[in-house]
Amino acid sequence: MSQQASPLPSPPDAAAAQPCSPPGHGGNGRHGGAATSIAVGDRPNDSGARPPPPPEADKLRREQRADGPACVLAVGTANPANCIPQDEFADWYFRVTKSDHLTHLKDAMKKACEQVGVKKRYFQVTEDLLRAHPEILDPALPSIDARLHAVAAALPELAAAAAAKAIADWGRPAGDITHLVVSTSSGAQMPGIDVRVASLLGLRPTVRRTMIYFQACTGGAGALRVAKDAAENNRGARVLAVCADVLSAMAFHAPDEARPEGPAAHAIFGDGAGAVIVGADPRAADERPVFQMVSASQATIPGTERLVTGDFGAAGVGYNLATPEVPVLVAENIEGVLAAAVAPLGLASGGWNSLFWVVHPGSHLIMNSYEKVLRLEPGKLVVSRRVLTEYGNMIGPTVIFVLDEVVRRRRLDGEGEGKGCEWGLLVGLGPGFTAEVIVLRACK
Repeated sequence: MSQQASPLPSPPDAAAAQPCSPPGHGGNGRHGGAATSIAVGDRPNDSGARPPPPPEADKLRREQRADGPACVLAVGTANPANCIPQDEFADWYFRVTKSDHLTHLKDAMKKACEQVGVKKRYFQVTEDLLRAHPEILDPALPSIDARLHAVAAALPELAAAAAAKAIADWGRPAGDITHLVVSTSSGAQMPGIDVRVASLLGLRPTVRRTMIYFQACTGGAGALRVAKDAAENNRGARVLAVCADVLSAMAFHAPDEARPEGPAAHAIFGDGAGAVIVGADPRAADERPVFQMVSASQATIPGTERLVTGDFGAAGVGYNLATPEVPVLVAENIEGVLAAAVAPLGLASGGWNSLFWVVHPGSHLIMNSYEKVLRLEPGKLVVSRRVLTEYGNMIGPTVIFVLDEVVRRRRLDGEGEGKGCEWGLLVGLGPGFTAEVIVLRACK
């Protein structure tokens, strides 16, 4: 990897200023000052200073936390077996839904498939599933039970397939995973799919699990934010963050003239799973850190809660995509959100083109908004555009597919996307309308 010096200033964080350096000794002041405690018998209105915590407790607190920032150690992705080329999708869709007679809707679907710039997509829905559960096709019939059953049967295996690739890339035993974070917007059950994923992978019974539900297109970035916190606050932790979605099983239905968003939604969404292993203080002997996760932030644009929504009902999930409004919303707000995320690190002074980009693509129109407002050079979002072309929008996992491609390109030629850029941004946009932003720094 290039040793070219970055024109951007280093962050004030001493640990972050040494990319992926070996851990030092003792605690790190970046975790905040010592906590205070109330002695037995104290009342809230007592005057005077509270006694400090016992030295042993403060020492334990420091020892439990990592010295350096979390790092991306490995990435893996997976898709269902059912792959349909985009130029065949409309014919397939109208045939399996027995709707060939709706020629005007079929024409609209074909037009949408051509416009979204997708080459192929992968689906959990198959003709066998539709034959076994014809109620899925009729939005007037209750089909939620069949859909949830299909998700419960398929989602853990898909998530585990992506995680197994990440673990293989990592090179350490699955039993070394200490934390598991699983994010999905496809179905819900108790216990969650995290239990089944842990079993399929052979994780220890003591692995600490966290489930995140219904974050849609921010699901992948949100899982990484939680993984970063777990890695930095638990010395030696190795966190497996997994995001898996099979939207086709939850939202597939026959064409409905009462749902005008149907052609656009069916033309762009696909299914997939992505997994990332995150850990602080990487071991020089057997780990290959790629990026530091220097900071993470989330911002919700006020008054936008109803622009992109999803609702569970008897017939599955219905989505309101607010298709025309979203690119405009991105154009009006994205620069301010990103500027606030990088301001504490002093990165904005270098300009947006001094960064590399790991962006959830959403659609080509959304990426056009990024490029126009941020005045990005051609090629800055090439990986995001490629992922959208090859897989469609898989909602939550999509940003992990982009991260996987960026990591592979950097490992292959030492630079890849963002050649010469030490700093970068991972960005996910989703319902709320919410932006998840993680500042990355390339490991040397």
